[in-house]
Amino acid sequence: MAEQHRVLRFGWIERAEHWVTMLSFTVLAVTGLVQKYATAQISVALVALLGGPEIVRIIHRVAAFALMLEAVFHVGYVGYKVYVLRVPMTMLPGLSDVRAAWGVFLYNLGLRDERPQQGRYTFEEKFEYWALIWGTIIMGVTGFLMWNPITASRILPAEFIPAAKAAHGGEAVLAVLAILIWHVYHVHLRHFNRSMFTGYLEEEEMLEEHPLELAQLKAGAAHRPPDPQTLRRRKRTFFAVYSVVAAVMLAGVAWFVAGEETAIETVPPPEDVVVFAPLTPTPFPTAIPTATSAAGQPTTWEDGFAELFTSRCGSCHGKDTAIGGLDLSTYPSALQGGQSGPGIVPGDPDSSLVLIRQAEGNHPGQLGAEEILWLREWIEAGAPER
Repeated sequence: MAEQHRVLRFGWIERAEHWVTMLSFTVLAVTGLVQKYATAQISVALVALLGGPEIVRIIHRVAAFALMLEAVFHVGYVGYKVYVLRVPMTMLPGLSDVRAAWGVFLYNLGLRDERPQQGRYTFEEKFEYWALIWGTIIMGVTGFLMWNPITASRILPAEFIPAAKAAHGGEAVLAVLAILIWHVYHVHLRHFNRSMFTGYLEEEEMLEEHPLELAQLKAGAAHRPPDPQTLRRRKRTFFAVYSVVAAVMLAGVAWFVAGEETAIETVPPPEDVVVFAPLTPTPFPTAIPTATSAAGQPTTWEDGFAELFTSRCGSCHGKDTAIGGLDLSTYPSALQGGQSGPGIVPGDPDSSLVLIRQAEGNHPGQLGAEEILWLREWIEAGAPER
């Protein structure tokens, strides 16, 4: 259609904001949900693809930082349009939106012949915008409590930390479902609205979606910018105030991000070190020998393999974690294994998934070559418990 039949709805700043919000939200959703549902197979695969849990957490926090900066900018941009340019606050909901929502409800049921006529923003767009604002506030507050638990627990009772985790995860699921169901339907399925990508809507689209705004444009009643002198005066006042507001908000963002170092720091994995042990006389009477071999090799669960699994595998396959359903904290649970099958099959090392996974290498709790040999010999001997 010819250029004169298109209506400019969004400038490049609004479109850039949309891209930043869309990309940061997508990254936050993906990296957040794989942490909330960490034992799901798709989560395990995505975490491995992204480089492990630590990398996923870092990516999640970088995306959160980007969204916070976008929020600081958006406050200033909206303030500039409202105070300096005196753009009508058409995004504020009102009784007309309630009537429009009821009219659309009746229209969808076939009880009304035409859709309600709406202005620059429909009630659906207002609902989604304010849901984004509210969701960002909720995610920001709960994210701060989880990112800075020590600081938060000095101000609030410690019970707020697990409560924030539950609210953060629940709001994330709600936001993702809202985008997949509400946004995708109204913007992509019912009618593919390209205005946030091109900036323009065709006149026919305006007539269908925003007839009241189109009528104002046709009548020449659209908003006009103020005169240059008034514009300069308002700009001076606005930037003086917003510079202070932005400085306070950016200081809050910096405190949010760098207030503590506990959020992404974890205990480093154990390292094998050589310990000097001088020879000492054997005490008398000589202690009763254990089931450990002369070379220090454990031969039963109780004399060494339980401790070996706890130190190397406990963080991922303990009683409280049990990733993949595998719990190596007790002898019966180690034999039972997890979702993929039995962990230890006495007398059959080739069917023992614990040994198979260790033999493949590159495991987070990787055993040394000698320890893998001990594990094989122990299983071949029937994997005795004591």
